[in-house]
Amino acid sequence: MKNLTSNELREMYLEFFKSKGHAVIRSASLIPENDPTVLFTTAGMHPLVPYLMGEKHPAGTRLTDVQKCVRTGDIDEVGDESHCTFFEMLGNWSLGDYFKEDAIAWSFEFLTSEKWLGIDKEKLYFTCFEGDENAPRDTVAAELWMKQGVSEDHIFYLGKKDNWWGPAGQTGPCGPDTEMFIDTGKKACGPDCNPSCSCGKYLEIWNDVFMEYNKQQDGSYVPLSQKNVDTGMGLDRTIAILQGKGSVYETDVFAPIIAKAEELSGEKYDGADEETRRAFRIVADHMRCATFMIGDERGITPSNVDQGYVLRRLLRRAIRFAGKLGVPENRLTEIAQVVIDKYSHAYPELQQNEKRIIDEIAKEEDRFQKTIKQGLKEFEKVVEKMQGDTIDGKSAFRLYDTFGFPIEFTLELATERGIKVDKAGFDEAFKHHQELSHAGAEQRFAGGLADTGEQTARLHTATHLLLAGLNKVLGGDISQKGSNITAERLRFDFNFPRKVERDELDQVETFVNEAIAAGIDIAMEEMTVDEAREKGATGVFESKYGEVVKVYTVPGYSMEICGGPHAKNTAELGKFKIKKEQSSSSGVRRIKAVLSN
Repeated sequence: MKNLTSNELREMYLEFFKSKGHAVIRSASLIPENDPTVLFTTAGMHPLVPYLMGEKHPAGTRLTDVQKCVRTGDIDEVGDESHCTFFEMLGNWSLGDYFKEDAIAWSFEFLTSEKWLGIDKEKLYFTCFEGDENAPRDTVAAELWMKQGVSEDHIFYLGKKDNWWGPAGQTGPCGPDTEMFIDTGKKACGPDCNPSCSCGKYLEIWNDVFMEYNKQQDGSYVPLSQKNVDTGMGLDRTIAILQGKGSVYETDVFAPIIAKAEELSGEKYDGADEETRRAFRIVADHMRCATFMIGDERGITPSNVDQGYVLRRLLRRAIRFAGKLGVPENRLTEIAQVVIDKYSHAYPELQQNEKRIIDEIAKEEDRFQKTIKQGLKEFEKVVEKMQGDTIDGKSAFRLYDTFGFPIEFTLELATERGIKVDKAGFDEAFKHHQELSHAGAEQRFAGGLADTGEQTARLHTATHLLLAGLNKVLGGDISQKGSNITAERLRFDFNFPRKVERDELDQVETFVNEAIAAGIDIAMEEMTVDEAREKGATGVFESKYGEVVKVYTVPGYSMEICGGPHAKNTAELGKFKIKKEQSSSSGVRRIKAVLSN
C-alpha cells in the first residue's frame, strides 16, 4: 500500500481516470447553482444533476473531478477523530456511457494495482444491495467483484440503509451502490460483524453508485432515461488509511494547520489530554472550512442567515476554542493563511481571494470580541435577577440565542461565582430551537434536488436578465454571489455596497420586461472559457464545466456562462416583478422576484 500525500492522491486519481478516457473537470462552487434544496454542495454529484438527468455535458460522457464539499449537519460532532465540515470528494462519472462492469473493474484496479494505490486485495471487503420491493438484489455487482478475484466471503449484501444512494432530497436520481472497505485489523465485534457495523473493524474507502432510478413525488421509482455511474472517494479518509493514521487530523492535510495553532498557543497536540486535542481539531477543521467558504468563487461572508450564518457559527466556535488553547486574540488570520498556502495549488481561488479571506476573518473576530463583552454585561444582569443560587435554563438560553454568549462561558463564569446553571433547562430550550430550525430545513428539502421544470427554466432565464439589468442601472461591476430558484420565485444575491433605491429597481424591472416583450429566442453555444471571455460573457470563468462551457445569450441583453435549464424564448417568461430588496450580508444585497402570466 502506497504512503501518499494528499496532493499525490488527488493527482493520481485524476490521472488514472484520465487514462480511462475521462475529462478532468473543475470543482464546482460550494454554493449550489440555483438549487433551493441545500445551503452547500454536499456531494460530488450535486452540481451534475442536470447531466445525470439527461442534459448533455460539454466535456462529454466520462468525467472525473475533485469536488470541494461542506456538510454541517453535525458541527457539534467535530472534534472527535473523524468528523469534518469541509472535505474533498474524488469522483468519476459515466453519463449514460459505461456501467457496472467498467466501474467495478476500474475501482478494483485503482485500489489494488501496484501502479496505483497497491492495497492488498485480501484486506478489502465489499458490499452490494440486497434488494427490496423497489429494486432487485444486485448479484451482478457481486459477480463482477468475484470476476476481479475477490472471494465470496469478502462480499456482503446489505439493505437500502447501507447500499442505496439518493436522492439528496425527496425526489431525484438514485440507485443501488457497491461500497469498498478496508479491514483495519481490529477484532470482530461478534459472529455477525460486517461492514455495516460501527465497531471500527471495517472502514469505507470508496463508493460506486449505479444511478438508474428517478424517485417520484409519490414515492415510486421509475427508470432513468440514461444509466449513470457516480462514485465518491473521500480524500481525507483515504489519506488517513494510506498514511496509517488513526485520525484524519494526524495526516499531512491537517499537520501544518495544527502546527500553526501549536505555535500560536504554546500548547502541543501530541501527548495532550483529550479536551486539548479536541480543541485543536475544532480550530483546525473550522478554520479550514471557513477559509474555503470565504475564498469560494461565490464567496460567503458572515451573516445571520443561510450560508453566512453557518460561516459565522464556524468562525465563532473556532475563536472560542482557540481562546481555550491560549491563542491570543485576533490571530486566527494566521491559521487561515496556512490553509491558503496549503491548498492554493489545487484551488487557486483561495490565493485570488486571499485579501477577502483575511479581512472577513479579522472583522468577525473583532465582532465576536464585542459580542463577548456585551454578553458579560448581560450575564451580570441575569445574576442580579437570579432567584436562589441557580441561573434558570431560559435565561441561559437567552444569553446564547439573543446575545451570542456561548453556554460554556455561562457555565465557567457561574462556577467561578459559586453558583449553578440549570443546564437541563438550557438543553430543553436549545432542543426546541433546533426542532424549529429543522422544520425550516425540511421545507428547504421538500422539493428534492434542483427542479428542472418549465417554470424554473423561465425563472432561470429571468435571473440572467436581472443580472444584466442590474449592471446597466447600477454600473458594470455587479456579479452573482448566490442564487436560489424554486418553482414560485427567484432569489438573487449580488455585490453592491448600499440599498438599491425603488426607482433603480423600477428601471431594472423595465429592462427585463422590455426583453420579455421583444420575444427573443435564447441561443446556446458551447465554447472554450477563453472564447467566452473574449465574447464578453459574464459568469465564473474558473468554471466547473472544464475547458468547454455553455454560453446562453439573449441577443442585445445578456450573455452568460451557465449550465441551464432555460426558456426557449423570452416571451415565455410573462411579467417580471421585483418583490423585495434587502441586505444579505456585508457588501451583498438580495433581490426576490417573481414571474406572472
